[in-house]
Amino acid sequence: MQHAKPLPTYLVQRYQGWKATTYVENESWYRRLAESGQHPRAMVISCCDSRVHVTSIFGADQGEFFIHRNIANLVPPHKPDGLQHGTSAAVEYAVNALKVAHLIVLGHSNCGGVQGCLDMCSGHAPELEEKTSFVGRWMDILRPGYERVKDISDETDRRNALEKQAVLVSLENLMTFPFVAEAVTGGKLSLHGLWTDIGEGSLEYYSPDKAQFARV
Repeated sequence: MQHAKPLPTYLVQRYQGWKATTYVENESWYRRLAESGQHPRAMVISCCDSRVHVTSIFGADQGEFFIHRNIANLVPPHKPDGLQHGTSAAVEYAVNALKVAHLIVLGHSNCGGVQGCLDMCSGHAPELEEKTSFVGRWMDILRPGYERVKDISDETDRRNALEKQAVLVSLENLMTFPFVAEAVTGGKLSLHGLWTDIGEGSLEYYSPDKAQFARV
C-alpha cells in the first residue's frame, strides 16, 4: 500500500509518553488483559463523534466495555442477507461470544448524523438521497424516528427529539435479532437507552414506564 504514511509526529510523541508512563506503571495489568482475553460486562453502541468519550463518562478501565461506534449510534434491523454488516456482527459477537450482561445504546446532543437525517428527510439535503451516499443510506435506518418527531415546530427541540429516537429505534431493531430477543426474554441480557448532553455533561436514560427519558 503505497499511500500509507508514517504517523504524525504529535501522535508518535503521545504514544511514547503513554508507553513510558501509563503502560510502565500498569504493565502487569496490560499483560494480564492480553493473556486472559476480554470479559466485558457490557457492550456500548455509541456515535463516532469525537466528542463522545464513553470510557471517560463511566470512568471505565480497559477491558470493561465492548465498544462499537458508528454514525449516530444506530442499529439496523436484523437482515441475514449474506452481505457485510459491521454493527450486526459486533452485536452478534458481544451477545453470543462474549455473553455481555448489558447492551447500551448511547446517543448525544448536537449529533451531525441526526442533523443529516433531519435535512435529508425534510428535503434539504438531496446529496444524501443519492444511492451513492453511504451516510444517507445509513441514516435511512432513522426515518421511522423522523416520522414521529417531524411535527415538532422548534428546530432544536426537533433535533434533540430525533437524537433520542435514534436510541429508541436502535433498541427496537435490536429486538429483531433472534439471539438478542432470546437473551433478553431469558433474563441473560438487559437493554439500556442513554442520551448525553455534551455541553452540560448530563446523562439521561429511557424509562419504559414513563415512556420518556429521565436524568440519571
